[in-house]
Amino acid sequence: MIQFTLKCAQDHSFESWFQSADAYEKLKSAGMITCAICGDMAVEKAIMAPRVRASRKKAAEPNMEPAPKTATPLSNPSGTAEQALAEIKKHIQDNSEYVGDTFASEARAMHDGDAPERAIYGEASMDEAKTLIEDGIKVAPLPFIPSKKTN
Repeated sequence: MIQFTLKCAQDHSFESWFQSADAYEKLKSAGMITCAICGDMAVEKAIMAPRVRASRKKAAEPNMEPAPKTATPLSNPSGTAEQALAEIKKHIQDNSEYVGDTFASEARAMHDGDAPERAIYGEASMDEAKTLIEDGIKVAPLPFIPSKKTN
């Protein structure tokens, strides 16, 4: 996995993880990378500082400093990016049907005309998502982990 800092044409900066640099390029060329804040599709990699690991000796020494305060949960968004993400999540959950781990089969059934078209979201493995994309079925990763629905 690799983490890139990305920047859209509106000058919003955000980070995202990709399986590899090639995976980033494939998703970008397929038009599947958008700004996490405004949805702009004009996204490019931003200048990033490399992460340098401490020496083995330094890493072996215990860290006696207090742990940094953790980020606020998405249920209490603090910044504009978190607020935008919370709004996206609410919109998807309010206007789509959660299909859980049957997402890949439901998306394929809709594409093949075997199921009525509707907005759905759920989970799919990386292999399932890749196969859907290769078969021309339009899917996109969510910028959040769906809340599991039990009923």
